[in-house]
Amino acid sequence: MNERLLVLNPAAFNWGMITPVLPELILLAIGVALVVLDLFAPRQRQMLPWLTVLGVSAVLLMNVGMSVPPDTGFMLVNDTYAIFFCTLCLASVILTALMREAYTSMMQSHQGEFYSLMVFSAVGMMVMVSSIDLMTIYLGLELMALPIYVLIGMHKKELRTSEAAAKYFLMGVFASALLLFGMSLLFGLTGSTSLPAIGAYIKSHGLASNPALVAALALMVAGLSFKVAVVPFHMWTPDVYEGAPSVLTAFMSVGPKAAGFAIFGRIMLEVFPDLQANWGSVLALLAVLTMAVGNIVALVQNSLKRMLAYSAIAHAGYALLGIAAGTASGMAAAMSYLFIYLFMNMGAFAILILFSQGQQARESIDCCKGMASRNPLLALCMLIFMFSLTGIPPTGGFTGKFYLFQSALAAGYTAAVIAAVLLSAVSAFFYLRIIRLMYMSSPDAQPAITASPAVGIMVVLGIAVAGTLFLGLAPGVLFDWAQRAMLP
Repeated sequence: MNERLLVLNPAAFNWGMITPVLPELILLAIGVALVVLDLFAPRQRQMLPWLTVLGVSAVLLMNVGMSVPPDTGFMLVNDTYAIFFCTLCLASVILTALMREAYTSMMQSHQGEFYSLMVFSAVGMMVMVSSIDLMTIYLGLELMALPIYVLIGMHKKELRTSEAAAKYFLMGVFASALLLFGMSLLFGLTGSTSLPAIGAYIKSHGLASNPALVAALALMVAGLSFKVAVVPFHMWTPDVYEGAPSVLTAFMSVGPKAAGFAIFGRIMLEVFPDLQANWGSVLALLAVLTMAVGNIVALVQNSLKRMLAYSAIAHAGYALLGIAAGTASGMAAAMSYLFIYLFMNMGAFAILILFSQGQQARESIDCCKGMASRNPLLALCMLIFMFSLTGIPPTGGFTGKFYLFQSALAAGYTAAVIAAVLLSAVSAFFYLRIIRLMYMSSPDAQPAITASPAVGIMVVLGIAVAGTLFLGLAPGVLFDWAQRAMLP
């Protein structure tokens, strides 16, 4: 028997092949290093959030600075579209790690696991937004979701978190099954898993009216709608957001949602452009329903955390309106809005985290009573975030909605824009209610915030306020970047 001995020659290995996945590989190494450090150096756990911030920031700078390679047929690409969303997802990890730093003195367990799992989830997000193949999209989706399942249920002794983890897992598996079924139909029709190849095949063979293609599109829209909390696939969001730790809820409402919208936009605009007349109207209707349910149900919430959960649903509807437009400017508007949402939502959750006393969180809206007299600076920050979430100038929320409504009007969805404007006015009732409690109500006997805020929280608040105001006063910088990042 002749045996062939394979010798790996490092000199002969084409190291350029790993360039598209180099940021992901570095993130994986950072996640492993965090676990090792937590295991063998438990006394240095207070350094874990700062090491996470430094490591992810380095990957972020490397990702932004990488040149866009030519099309090599690889399943992952580092195009400008992917760079934009990778920046957004990694920024959410950095801000979450800074907010989590406030917990280091309260919780000595699960420190390494938390940061490493969050980094691993970020790897999945980067794979998702960089994918141009159905297989890597699904791989990235599951890699993103699995660590989050564990993170939600990490505190097993708390009934609320265990319930949230079970609901998120069951609903997430169901959504993944729908998405996978739609992908399999798409593969069966076209014989390819590459998004550019699928789009070219549909156009060249005139499959726009094929019932199987419409079914594949419907299944994929349903699966992705679960991931980004679009009505009627939002049922898991309020309970999961309320049950999960506040710092994790902040992360889930920005990073994974942005990654889901990235895939949503890439698939709809690159694979199904010929069906835009059909799916555009459907997405516009779903956007209006999402805004309506999120804003109206938020009116009756007494829990600040649950109110922000329904607020997240409503803002998913606003972003979906940009995708429904089916144009490059509409997608750029959605991308800009998601970036603005990063700052104003993270800032609001940072203040919610400050309501924690010991290991018990006070999440009632009444916690905001008299905040202006006890903590005027924090009250001012909360006012800016509430104004931005409402869409009041000169904050980023106003300019973000302006670009979204403008793109939807240009695409002919006048009725959807009118509904969105009216529902934005509805949202003012519960957002401005927070401001009224802060500035026009007497404080509770027990102050909401008794200790000095942690350094990480203050850094997040500073970044969030600066980002919200800057993007409100100079929105063209972000929108121009989003337009340049759009798919060709």
